[in-house]
Amino acid sequence: MKKLDKTYSPKDFEERIYKNWEENGYFRADAKSDKPPYTIVIPPPNVTGILHMGHALNNTYQDILCRWKRMSGYEVLWLPGTDHASISTEARVVASLKKQGVSKKDLGRENFLKEAWKWTEKYGGAIINQLKKLGSSCDWERERFTMDEGCSAAVQKVFLKLYADGKTYRGLRIVNWCPECKTSISDDECDHEEKAGHFWHIKYPFADGSGHIQIATTRPETMLGDTAVAVNPDDERYKDLIGKMVILPLMEREIPIIADEYVEKDFGTGMVKITPAHDPNDFEVGTRHNLPVINVMDERAVINANGGKYKNLNRYEARKAIVKDLEELGLLVKTEEHTHNVGTCGRCGTVIEPWASVQWFVKMKELAQPALEAVKSGKIKMIPKHFENNYFAWMENVRDWCISRQLWWGHRIPAYYCKNIDCKHMEVSENEVQTCAKCNSEMKQDEDTFDTWFSSALWPFSTLGWGSSEEETEDFRRFFPTQTLVTAADIIFLWIARMIFSSLEYTGKIPFDTVMFNGLVLDAQGRKMSKSLDNGVDPLEMIDKYGADALRFMLICGNATGNNMRWNEEKIAASRNFANKLWNAARYVLMNLPESFEETEIDIEKLTIEDKWILTLYNKLVKDVTHNLEQFELGVAAGNIQDFIWNIYCDWYIELTKPRLAAGGENALVAQNILVLVMRGMLKLLHPFMPFITEEIWSAIPQTYDSIMILPWEKYNEKLNFKKESEDFGKVINAISAIRAKRAELNVPPSKKIAYEIETKNDNFELFKNSTAFFEKLASASEISLAESVDSADGKAVIVTDSARIFIPMGELVDTEKERGRLTKEMAAVQSDIDFVKKQLDNEKFIAKAPPEQVEKAREKLCKAEEKMQKIKTSLEAM
Repeated sequence: MKKLDKTYSPKDFEERIYKNWEENGYFRADAKSDKPPYTIVIPPPNVTGILHMGHALNNTYQDILCRWKRMSGYEVLWLPGTDHASISTEARVVASLKKQGVSKKDLGRENFLKEAWKWTEKYGGAIINQLKKLGSSCDWERERFTMDEGCSAAVQKVFLKLYADGKTYRGLRIVNWCPECKTSISDDECDHEEKAGHFWHIKYPFADGSGHIQIATTRPETMLGDTAVAVNPDDERYKDLIGKMVILPLMEREIPIIADEYVEKDFGTGMVKITPAHDPNDFEVGTRHNLPVINVMDERAVINANGGKYKNLNRYEARKAIVKDLEELGLLVKTEEHTHNVGTCGRCGTVIEPWASVQWFVKMKELAQPALEAVKSGKIKMIPKHFENNYFAWMENVRDWCISRQLWWGHRIPAYYCKNIDCKHMEVSENEVQTCAKCNSEMKQDEDTFDTWFSSALWPFSTLGWGSSEEETEDFRRFFPTQTLVTAADIIFLWIARMIFSSLEYTGKIPFDTVMFNGLVLDAQGRKMSKSLDNGVDPLEMIDKYGADALRFMLICGNATGNNMRWNEEKIAASRNFANKLWNAARYVLMNLPESFEETEIDIEKLTIEDKWILTLYNKLVKDVTHNLEQFELGVAAGNIQDFIWNIYCDWYIELTKPRLAAGGENALVAQNILVLVMRGMLKLLHPFMPFITEEIWSAIPQTYDSIMILPWEKYNEKLNFKKESEDFGKVINAISAIRAKRAELNVPPSKKIAYEIETKNDNFELFKNSTAFFEKLASASEISLAESVDSADGKAVIVTDSARIFIPMGELVDTEKERGRLTKEMAAVQSDIDFVKKQLDNEKFIAKAPPEQVEKAREKLCKAEEKMQKIKTSLEAM
């Protein structure tokens, strides 16, 4: 019989166990299996990324579901992979080259891509090894990369189809432009933050010299590209001005006053400047009125030749110069302080510039409708359900999707343009086009690449072989559609929505039937973990310190699906304590089994009431945990398992069986059988949550041969449901618990034996009579007196439970006067603490200036002190 080490030390076995799982192929999915399929595709982390706490939470959720389904008889494919992360990876490669004194432009595209592949090969995949340390049971033999041959073929196929169907186009539109990354980015890749700014009120003189109008702007540098001033057609103040011309200050260009319903009559002066090249709403107005689009900035947000004398100034330098010139010309009316929402690049933090440029777009209106219906009809469920509202709001107001990026690292757009500027012929082809079919001139491929999310949108089916050949692959037929997607809610639009409409459009099927959202792991102050705040917690450090099981359990237990959670290292230490409790319980049970122990079938007739009680509660646990998992209540399931193992199995049943084990004989054998049976079951239930410790303990149980992860999930067994006996014994447990609580309240040491009187009637009388040994063992009873009625409660503490009244002679418990004095003294000390903290919290300066966590700690301290005061008063009253 294998023996467990005296001390729980996860470092000693976690790596060994994971290697064994891999070598035995336990993670591998068999496409030829006749089991029902269950597929999860991993949200692909950046190929050069490192594991952060969000990854740890997300992948723990996925692993729990996969291990549970595997044990439940499904052919499970958890498909791993990484994303090429075009903007992020390119930025890192550029920064690395810069340190070597080399620029991207100097290298040229081909050589730069060689460097990018080298970088990816050098640093890529580190996160995969880190996921293994977490215990992730992915099918690593099927690992994919968004730029591998198969996924790249799928991207090409999709774009060609979109183009052939007229669902993609190339045109001049306003995009979010990052002057630092020098590429367009989507709305969903922009962060928005409140920033202090100004409203500059500027005079625009009438061209006929009859006066002026007043315009307000937060971005005066864009006025260089104004092509109109707009008013609302129903605004009576300005009806006579529509069609008049004004002089654009500084540029001395005449521009018209136009009427458009976009203008809000009640906002500001009711007049707005229209700059089609630098504002998305202005662009729409310009399109309706055929206004010229004058772009006054280059890709670096530096003023170009269209900006006149301000050429070569960056946007902020130009702003200062323009304001100064307006002031000197007497055209600046006033400047107002103004706080407004500013978009910044989610990658580098640079303020985004709305910028007119030629880009590729996907027409979204037609694609969005089936994707909306898939969720509205319930074919795809989102958990928690309230996230569906976010999805609906976005999909019902969706704009055309800009899919081109001004980057070199990524899937290059297969569009070719004639170099003859008079020809303007364009061709989209899967094969390289060298000669123009129209004029025989040389052709040049588009320099741009696809948005990273364009390839990620195909992830659920491209990874299974779709698009890589004319025939459907075996994996695609067997494992698509997938079943569950586990992801963060902040990419509903970036990824989830796009996967849904892409899958419906190209495969005719939904990509998954359930989307389960995990929340964010915030720091102790409730802030998002980020590099800029330097408040991240390294999961690998926590694994090294506490073990992977402790980290996993801490992230899951008690955490509601979709909710954010605050990081608290005390919680992971508590999870390790739970693992240690389980380890010691297992050691105790195994040490109390004979070398020749063989588990036998349960003989109902030989079971004691405590055996029936534990079996009933265990049976209920199986039912509850299975239901929790089916409802995606993973945190509730973990809490239920922990409560049973710690509070029922360890704290009660093991203690209840100790006298039987010590006595030996047939009764001890029954107890050993039940201890092992329940341990086996609870290890199976716990395995998806804490895979390493459960595997290590499992391997030490006699008659255990296979890995726990490939064994069948536990099932509810009606034969093990002893309702009456369980309820009856629960009354005994409640009575002993109440006695223990009273003793603890009065500081009575466990070693002190006390005589108890128990008042109870009818069937309960016999129940308590047969349970006196439990009171002696677990409530330190020197004697138990049973009666249907106790005449007097004088000088006795009275405990009332659902089935009895228990009388405890106070004289036997404590020296009353001495205890009263001790409690009175303690009450004074607690009152002093309460007064101090209340004074602190009543101080407005403290509330305003102290860090939020310090204020919260003070409130918690007050709450605990007040609870303690109430307990002291209760104890004094009892005396």
